[in-house]
Amino acid sequence: MTEKTTTRATPADAFRRARRMWLKGERIHLASLSAELNIGRATLFRWVGNKDLLLGEVLWSLYEPLRLEALSATPGNGIDFVVGVYHHINSTLLHSQPLRRFIREDPEYALKILTSSQSTLHSRTVEANTRTLRDQMAGGHINPPLNVNSLSYFMVRLAESCLYSDIINGREPREEELEDACTAVRVMNSRPMPECPNPPNGANGLKSPPLTNTWPVRSLPATFFACASSADQTAPDRP
Repeated sequence: MTEKTTTRATPADAFRRARRMWLKGERIHLASLSAELNIGRATLFRWVGNKDLLLGEVLWSLYEPLRLEALSATPGNGIDFVVGVYHHINSTLLHSQPLRRFIREDPEYALKILTSSQSTLHSRTVEANTRTLRDQMAGGHINPPLNVNSLSYFMVRLAESCLYSDIINGREPREEELEDACTAVRVMNSRPMPECPNPPNGANGLKSPPLTNTWPVRSLPATFFACASSADQTAPDRP
């Protein structure tokens, strides 16, 4: 007589089952998950921590391959590369049906898991984006004017404001807003124009003399036009 062997569930089984449930749009309840795996709830909690942490792991397992795909599919280096990776990832997320369903079914909880500073997904996304920026900086391809950690955080928050605008302010996410976010990322990764070395005539309230056509306009440096335009604006009073 052959004895029937029973295979015990493992933490990997719990993770895989939770991932399948999320992708199918099923709510994840640790009590039912532990019953399905034929383990005690205490064992499951010891494995996954809690529902939020488990769901964070599930979402990261879907995000990280997408990020790696974007890195390998985007050609070149520099600002175009950074913006290309950013657009690839967030455009895919914008049209992800499981993600949109998750947001529709439980908006408040979804926002907590997706964007909370305590969320494993948010913190890992920022860390991964920071690595990409640092790699580009180390290669001499970008030289952003912002602290790289702040820049990475701003980029992620900007993406979240586009992807989850339906939860945040009741406006349906749009591809056009993502394009604007990509433009903002391009600006944030660019060095600013040099400042005017001296205040232009008129900056103190004095009217500038009319310009004479001494040089061809195209020969003037770009900073000239920035300085000239600032002279026409009255600076606000300081408190």
